[in-house]
Amino acid sequence: MNMTQWHKEVIESKKLIAIPIMTHPGIELIGETVDAAVKDGVIHAQAIKALSDKYPSAAATVIMDLTVEAEAFGAPITFAPDEVPAVNGRLLNDLMAVEALKVPGLTAARVPEYLKANKLAKESISDKPVLAGCIGPYSLAGRLYDITEFMMSIYTEPDTAMLLLEKCTEFITKYIKAIKETGVDGIVIAEPAAGLLSDEDATMFSSVYVKQIVEAVQDDYFLVVLHNCGNTGQCTQSMIMTGAKGLHFGNKINMLDALKEVPANVLAMGNLDPVSVLKLETSAGVAQATRELLEATKAYNNFILSSGCDAPPGVPFENIEAFYNTLAEYNKA
Repeated sequence: MNMTQWHKEVIESKKLIAIPIMTHPGIELIGETVDAAVKDGVIHAQAIKALSDKYPSAAATVIMDLTVEAEAFGAPITFAPDEVPAVNGRLLNDLMAVEALKVPGLTAARVPEYLKANKLAKESISDKPVLAGCIGPYSLAGRLYDITEFMMSIYTEPDTAMLLLEKCTEFITKYIKAIKETGVDGIVIAEPAAGLLSDEDATMFSSVYVKQIVEAVQDDYFLVVLHNCGNTGQCTQSMIMTGAKGLHFGNKINMLDALKEVPANVLAMGNLDPVSVLKLETSAGVAQATRELLEATKAYNNFILSSGCDAPPGVPFENIEAFYNTLAEYNKA
């Protein structure tokens, strides 16, 4: 799919589209567990396909699993039947450990299953873009080094931090190139930990590396979306400088403020709270929150309605329907 053309059509269209970061309801639709989906590419792809068939998202997205790359490097991961995986413990402690760290290949841990999931999802979904997912370099480094310790190291041991960021960037670039070869149409790079930094530090320790990745993989047929749900407004410019054609914002930021900064030719996606709104609200509450966001952002043609982050397991299906029905009513009006 020509994503440059798709991008142009989205901005020029008078109708708004929705691309929620949402896969877990698809797992529930096919009667599987989160644990099974994150370990088996076939089950993962079936969940993406089921959700794509049931709801009119303008693009299909894979699970936002921010442990796949850390596990490939050797980090210990905790799994549970119906919870997203989590990094369990610190892999790296000092410069010597970072220097000794080997950049993994594409057969490490669950990487092959995620490549399989992307390939199968794209083969079964032809009417819309399929967007893969991966972690960003700063967030990956934080998971390998411990995020608190890594945030300190960028000031106290910048050489250590930058060496680790270079290794993370090398692996992520290699991984995304392999994802691109599966035929999917783009990727959402999740860099939430960079939202803990100032704009200057986010640029130096995240966006400079993300920009390298974007320049290596983004083209007419492959779109990069940078997700940063930690950004409260202080590092939007840092996100913009990466050159990603799409930016995805979390619910911590005022979406209207973000849109005022984002260039008109860059897609700006967000930002309903995936927990307090999509999961815990009533369907009427979801409809109201969706309507209010649509009204607030109606002056911006580059806005795409989305969740602020990956929708967690257990989102009621009536709430998902309220989300899409509200958008349909808005477009009709």
